[in-house]
Amino acid sequence: MQFHTKPTTYSKLTVDLLVEFVSSEDWEKELTDLNKTFNNQLLVYLKSERYEAKENTVQIIPSVGQSSFKTLVIASIGKKTELSLNSVRIAVAQAAKYAQTTHKKSIAFDLNTTLFGQLNLQDGAYVVVEGAVLGAYEFSKYKSETKKNFHEIEDIYFLVPASKIQHIANGIELGELMVKGTIFARDLINESPTITTPIFLAAAAKSLAKREEVQVEIFTESEARRMGMLAFLAVSRGSDEPAKFIKLTYKGTGKKKIVLAGKAITFDTGGLSLKDAKNMETMKLDMSGAAAVLGIFKVLPQLKPKATVIGLIAACENMPGAKATKPGDIVTALNGTSIEILNTDAEGRLTLADVLSYAVKEKPTAIIDLATLTGACMVALGEDIAGLFSNNVELKESLLIASRVVGEKMWELPLEKDYKDQIKSDIADLRNIGKGRYGGAITAALFLEEFVDNIPWVHLDIAGPAFAEKDSPLISKGGAGYGVRTILQYLRSL
Repeated sequence: MQFHTKPTTYSKLTVDLLVEFVSSEDWEKELTDLNKTFNNQLLVYLKSERYEAKENTVQIIPSVGQSSFKTLVIASIGKKTELSLNSVRIAVAQAAKYAQTTHKKSIAFDLNTTLFGQLNLQDGAYVVVEGAVLGAYEFSKYKSETKKNFHEIEDIYFLVPASKIQHIANGIELGELMVKGTIFARDLINESPTITTPIFLAAAAKSLAKREEVQVEIFTESEARRMGMLAFLAVSRGSDEPAKFIKLTYKGTGKKKIVLAGKAITFDTGGLSLKDAKNMETMKLDMSGAAAVLGIFKVLPQLKPKATVIGLIAACENMPGAKATKPGDIVTALNGTSIEILNTDAEGRLTLADVLSYAVKEKPTAIIDLATLTGACMVALGEDIAGLFSNNVELKESLLIASRVVGEKMWELPLEKDYKDQIKSDIADLRNIGKGRYGGAITAALFLEEFVDNIPWVHLDIAGPAFAEKDSPLISKGGAGYGVRTILQYLRSL
């Protein structure tokens, strides 16, 4: 997919598909010029079809040889007074999906309109890139050619005023970085779990160290044991696959140091607290937090944030082998906290206990972890919204602002101190599950808080949005790469 800027109008460019953006209240006026191209029959047709220009809808109209484009897509992005970048992103994704399924090779997006002029054109261009690439994404590595659901889009044109070409070019560059990192993460999540082992993730991390801006260190199980990462290693005991602790470092020019921690259970059976067959089907997704961290590091050298960024990933499988951790076992984490393991399917918090303890030793400005941690968070917020927990108002607000810009949904949940009694053990410092049935996402977050030592911290429970159970405009069924764009946007703002 190649992106081109053209200081021209749709009448001077031959393409398969033209996308025209309209508002829900002034769409007739905004289509006046195009109406002439259709011999004044476009508006007649739309009215006969009772077209309403509802937000996030597209109308497909063949041009029947009347113009330089073969098909017109009218994309409604809502009311002018409520115009948002995410509405543009979704409309573009819908157009891209249509283009793929109908074998259209070229698309032109008309940004010459007064409606689009209400947006910052650089931002407008980057969300068009995001919508087009993410909407067109499909993991088809294992499909035969005859069974692939899409056809590659070759060229995308931005029709813009000549004075705005540089703004568009800057937006395209940013958009390409955002989607490059996201797709890298999606591919890792969607890959077969027999391939994406801890060794594979370590190799993927090493591949990012080809540029001098990123350094990668890989620690073996024995090295992790010497460091005191016994909570992490307790999870890996039942697997024949060796665990790997991965550290990535991007050295920025500024004073801030941000640690990103990603949960990396490359396959989660639940261990001896075995999941049922249905709940195990998609458990390759349990390394989605790590995939997001790797996707972020994929593009950090090009993004060039000022902050130093450290990525930490404790990668292992959670399997019910002969040496697997048993319910009732007690382990000691890197920071000296003892943990009674009462459910081996509450394993992500064990690996993160050591990762967060290690993060504290880096003396960072802030720590952000991404983890497919609890089904309880999905019960509370559904499949599309991540739960956000934080001990710091400023960091929390910065993440929420970034998420709104990129359209990745998250909602703050409380670190309710009165619930801490639920994670107190009778024979150790902590227990790895709460004592009651309710508030599981909160008690899991409170468990993690025990390992961040009052450093500004955000925990993102991404169990819902990390993996899509059905297609949507921006996400095809499977790994979403959730969190990559939010964190990149946050790092841009520092």
